[in-house]
Amino acid sequence: MWHLEKPGYFILLTMLAAVVVLFLYALYWKRKKRNEFGSPELVTALSPDRSPLKQYIKFILVVIAVAGIIIALVNPQRGTISQTVKREGIDIVFAVDVSTSMLAEDVAPNRLEKSKQVVSQVINLLGTDRIGMIGYAGSAYPVLPMTSDFGMAKMYLQGLNTDVVSSQGTAIADAIKLSFSFFDNPKTGKVLVLISDGEDHSEGSGKIAAEALKKGIKIITIGVGTEDGGPIPEKEDGVTQKLKLDKNGQVVITKLVEEQLKSIAGETKGRYIYAANATETARQIKNVMADVQTAEYEARSIAGFDSKYQWFAGLALALLVLDSFLSERKLAWLKTFKLFSKK
Repeated sequence: MWHLEKPGYFILLTMLAAVVVLFLYALYWKRKKRNEFGSPELVTALSPDRSPLKQYIKFILVVIAVAGIIIALVNPQRGTISQTVKREGIDIVFAVDVSTSMLAEDVAPNRLEKSKQVVSQVINLLGTDRIGMIGYAGSAYPVLPMTSDFGMAKMYLQGLNTDVVSSQGTAIADAIKLSFSFFDNPKTGKVLVLISDGEDHSEGSGKIAAEALKKGIKIITIGVGTEDGGPIPEKEDGVTQKLKLDKNGQVVITKLVEEQLKSIAGETKGRYIYAANATETARQIKNVMADVQTAEYEARSIAGFDSKYQWFAGLALALLVLDSFLSERKLAWLKTFKLFSKK
C-alpha cells in the first residue's frame, strides 16, 4: 500500500497540465501561420534539417521529467523500514498541586499557571529523558504515563486545572506514593519534581518520603506562592466574582508553607527550590538532576514508511540529461537512409 507524505504538491500537476495545453495551442498557432505563409511542402523545403518529430519528443521528455520531480516532492512511500533506537537518560515525574489554593494570585498570573511555566521550562531543557505527570489535590491521579514525547507532555500540562479533582486539599503523601508506580525501570535514575504551595492536608508525608529514598527516588520540591499569601478568587468566564470564604464568612488567605517542602526534599537528599522566576527555577532543577545517574531505558525497533522519491527523481534527472543531448535537427545518417526511395 502506498502512502503519500506531502500530497499537497500534486497541485503542481494542474499547472503542468496547463503548460501542455499552451504547448498544443502554440503548435496549432504555428501551423496556422505556416499555412498562411505558403504551402506546407515549401516551408519544409526551406528548413530541410528541422525535425518536427523531435520537438514533440523533447517536450514529452521535459513534461515527464517535471512530473517526476513533482511526484518526488510528494514523496511516495511503500513498505516499512525498521531501526533500533537506544536512549539514555533519567525518569522524571512532575507532581503538580491543583488544589484551589493554587488559584491564589500572590504570584503572577497565579500559582497554578506559575507551576505550569516552571514544568514547561524544565521540559525545554531535557534531552533523552522520560517524563510522567501527576495532578493532586485531596487525592492524586495520573495525568500522563512515562513518555519521551515532550510535545504531548506539554499538551497535557496545559490541560491541568483545579476542576479535574473533586476532593480538595493537598495530599502530598498520595502524590509521592502514586509516583512509585511510574518508575518502571529499576536501572534508571529517578526524580520526582513536586510543585506545591506546601499547605499539606495529608498525613505521613515524611514517612512516604523515607520510603521514596529506599526506592532510589530523589524528590525536588518547588515552592509556589508567598509567605504573606493571598485570597483565593472564584471566577466565572475569567472574571473574579468573589473571594473564597471560610465557614465563619472570613476571606481565606492561603500562604506558602516551606517547612514541609524542605523536609520532604531533605528526606530524599533532594533539594527545595523557591519558584521566583520560571526560567531560573528550571535551570536550578536541571542542575540538581545532573547528579542523578543516567541509564539506558529504551531499546526498541521503530517502523516507518520507506520513501521511494529516489525513483522519480532519478527518472527526471535521466530524462533531462537525455533532453540536453537531443537536438531538433535531423540526424545526418538518417537523412541518407531512404528506405522507400525509388531507384
